[in-house]
Amino acid sequence: MVIVTRNPYTGEVMDEYEEFSEDTVLNIIGKLRDEQRYWKNDIDDRIDYLSDTLKPSLMREKQKLAKLMSSEMGKPIAQSVAEIDKSIRLVDYAVENFKKFLENEYVETEAKKSYIRFDPIGVVYIIMPWNFPLWQVMRAAVPALAAGNAVMLKHASIVTGTSLKIEKIFNTPLFRSIVVRGSRAINFIKHVDAASFTGSTSIGSKIAEEAGKHIKKHVLELGGSDPFIVLKSADIENAVRNAAFGRLQNNGQSCIASKRFIVHEDIFTDFHRALKEEFERTNIGDPLDEKTLLGPLSSEEQTKTVTGQIDDLKKLGDVEILGSPDGRIVPPTIAVTDRIYNEEVFGPVAILKKFKTQEDAVKLANETPFGLGASVWGDPEEAENMIPDIKSGMVFINKIVTSDPRLPFGGVKQSGIGRELSRYGLLEFTNIKSVWIQ
Repeated sequence: MVIVTRNPYTGEVMDEYEEFSEDTVLNIIGKLRDEQRYWKNDIDDRIDYLSDTLKPSLMREKQKLAKLMSSEMGKPIAQSVAEIDKSIRLVDYAVENFKKFLENEYVETEAKKSYIRFDPIGVVYIIMPWNFPLWQVMRAAVPALAAGNAVMLKHASIVTGTSLKIEKIFNTPLFRSIVVRGSRAINFIKHVDAASFTGSTSIGSKIAEEAGKHIKKHVLELGGSDPFIVLKSADIENAVRNAAFGRLQNNGQSCIASKRFIVHEDIFTDFHRALKEEFERTNIGDPLDEKTLLGPLSSEEQTKTVTGQIDDLKKLGDVEILGSPDGRIVPPTIAVTDRIYNEEVFGPVAILKKFKTQEDAVKLANETPFGLGASVWGDPEEAENMIPDIKSGMVFINKIVTSDPRLPFGGVKQSGIGRELSRYGLLEFTNIKSVWIQ
């Protein structure tokens, strides 16, 4: 079967790729295993690879990769460049910290010597989405490689060109990209040692089922419907500016995008008006234009999904579409409702709700089945008091939720299992081995 990639802005075919056979993929896994037996032995060699090979390659290919990413999935080009820069910072963080994170951890016991060591577990299979086509790969692959594992990437089909470009950038036999349909991706879990998946909750559940059947370690970073809570004490201008970016970045297609805006009733009208004005100022159009903030959704299917969700929201409240739909471009949209809407909207749609008390705000924040991130805007002390009761993997005060190499990333409830980034993410794909020497 041939996999076809299209430019979501122009609709033009970009390229066609022959799908790999099962034998080809199994051969790749075998070669990764062979390479990994040597790769695991020397942490210094692995750190040198990150600093001397991977980082220069990313820097050298930055402009070409950014253009390819934007052309395949519609991300504004400035955001593609920023994504690559962020990935380079991850490499820098790994070089500076991962060696000490993997050092033996000595524990005082009755033994002559007792300690915990962190050994690689083999071949890690990463199944990644299209929305952050480099960053999602990097935050899974770099820790796995640094820990001494080999990595096989199955990327979303619509960014197949980017996937193969990433393999060239990694420039190591320890990292390979495979070209297979999403429906076949699950078939290879039983042949590897661990799996990391980023994507929808429905697919994540199937990944977990297959991994569980074969007792394979897995990390799942799934959907989110993050609350953006605006307290009465908030600086409205600052909150609105961040709300607009938080909802529209990456064309609204981010698991940690601010999606549900929970605003104190005393400032609701002012916040609503200011957010509408901010949305109306958005530069919309060609993702390869440096000035564009909002480009097309990634595919025709994604566009149909989001426009269908907007129609559903019209039945639950007042909806304002701030512009005219154009092809796969969905204009910034505001929906005001007091009803529960549990679907994750993966597009530039902000859902606004009022609250009276902090308890009401927390209840609204938690009414979703997701629990990825949350942000609270207002007096820092007042906001911090709410953190223990918010059911999410991350809470940011007076800042939109973001992924940072220094902090663990992941969620609870239907938003996932396990963590990426930081020392915690690095250790996910290690054998945490206890050693006792009498």
